[in-house]
Amino acid sequence: MNNPINLIRRGSLFAVVAASTMIAVPGSHAAPAYDGLWSVSIVTEKGDCDRGYRYPVRITNGVLQNAGSVNIAINGKVQPTGAITVMVSAAGKSANGTGRLSGDLGEGRWSGGECSGTWTAERRPTSS
Repeated sequence: MNNPINLIRRGSLFAVVAASTMIAVPGSHAAPAYDGLWSVSIVTEKGDCDRGYRYPVRITNGVLQNAGSVNIAINGKVQPTGAITVMVSAAGKSANGTGRLSGDLGEGRWSGGECSGTWTAERRPTSS
């Protein structure tokens, strides 16, 4: 898979944005049920974005935080039911995602511009 900076340079920002954002929702939050570091993997099914990408996301008190080095804006929170919706933007472009978290796993769909696909997420173990 490609370096995040190369993705942006090649115009495939949607893949980076989608991968970075699939874990949040507006409204009430589910703290701390989904708190922790998550690894989000996206797959592009439509459009000319990179085929796949993996990106770290941190949830703290139910609020999504960018845990990677790419500069993107992330807005959203996790619902108590695990339902998620999110919007991420960078460089004048944006992507939206919907889906659900359950325990230490999550899955859903994303779209942005001409690209769309699926995402999966896995909570990473905490260090002791």
